[in-house]
Amino acid sequence: MPYTFSNLIEGARPSEIRELLKYASQPGMISFGGGMPNPSSFAIEDIKQIVNDVLTVSWKYALQYGNTGGLPELREEISRMLMETEGFAADPQEIIVTSGSQQGLYALPKILANPGDIIISEAPTYIGAISSFNVNGIRTIGIPMDEFGIKTDLLEKTLEDLKRSGKKPRYIYVIPNFHNPAGYTLSLERRKHLLELSSKYGIPIVEDNPYGEIRFSGEKVPSLKKLDPTAEVTYLGTFSKVMTPGLRIGYLVSSTEVVRKVNLLKQAVALATDTLSEYIALEYLKRGIMKKQVPKTITLYRKKRDIMLSSLEECFPEGSTWSRPDGGMFIWAEVDKSIDTTAMITKALEKKVAYVSGSSFFPDGSKRNNMRLNFTFSEDDQIKEGIMRLGEVISSEMKLVKAA
Repeated sequence: MPYTFSNLIEGARPSEIRELLKYASQPGMISFGGGMPNPSSFAIEDIKQIVNDVLTVSWKYALQYGNTGGLPELREEISRMLMETEGFAADPQEIIVTSGSQQGLYALPKILANPGDIIISEAPTYIGAISSFNVNGIRTIGIPMDEFGIKTDLLEKTLEDLKRSGKKPRYIYVIPNFHNPAGYTLSLERRKHLLELSSKYGIPIVEDNPYGEIRFSGEKVPSLKKLDPTAEVTYLGTFSKVMTPGLRIGYLVSSTEVVRKVNLLKQAVALATDTLSEYIALEYLKRGIMKKQVPKTITLYRKKRDIMLSSLEECFPEGSTWSRPDGGMFIWAEVDKSIDTTAMITKALEKKVAYVSGSSFFPDGSKRNNMRLNFTFSEDDQIKEGIMRLGEVISSEMKLVKAA
């Protein structure tokens, strides 16, 4: 007897990034596709010592079922970390530990919206957010960006148009720092305007900040949560970029009411986060390893960003443009408008180089001549070689298009 699937899951589509990962292990393949940290950024010796100590001292608890909200001591450490790194106060009761930030991204549309409701995001935006919106049956309206982040003047016009038609978005989702996929950072002026719009139209903000600590240049810009502690801002964070992604530890900071609702959903989905991972993260913070490791990661990634930027200058065809991020993991490239980077990816894979096509990052899949390039995972010489191969693929594609 065949199964009958729900309308929501029938409408879900696999992530292009997940599909590309199967190519990453092919011999000779250079992948700029996944958003993977470089293994050299993992404090492996420290983590080995932590695991040994936890399994020696706290094994009865670390290998047992955990608290749905997260290890209380870990929530206290996250609270202290946020005051030190972001400058805002978060009561441990306003924090819930999640399985990476993706669990929070999935939970929020589930508890804050109903199928058919509207959420505002940047365009482009994080592919994992789009997936979570789609699988929850949410309609997403994307607002264009430039090098200063989401265009809040266009956002204001969109909100006013929606209001006149009797529609109200359930929340606004933004990645203010070193945006994924665009690499841009939201300016202070636009952060303030965004908060004003949130207050004026009564729409909460979800601030996703996975890359905030990985800044190579420029001055730190205050988080939305810090700029207006009275605003309805839910903050998402993760240890995937500053510790290791394999441990799957993230966190969500919001009002106690929102945290309680996420807790209820988490009980139904996962019961609790991996307890051993929580103990490892706790010790990682308590022992000051994050403070020691982040500067090393910044040095490593800054060099890789610079290599990719110089390689793009040398190898990409005239007319191509790209972002110049002050931090994070990604560069957003735009090529000739005649090129469809989704269609071109097969040819790139034949040349043993991978990227993620731009259309994957638009809620409506509208733009097709962009690509996201990850510069953190590959070795330095692979970055040079991979961008050279990709430049050749783009140039060949342009000749074919012009000849047609």
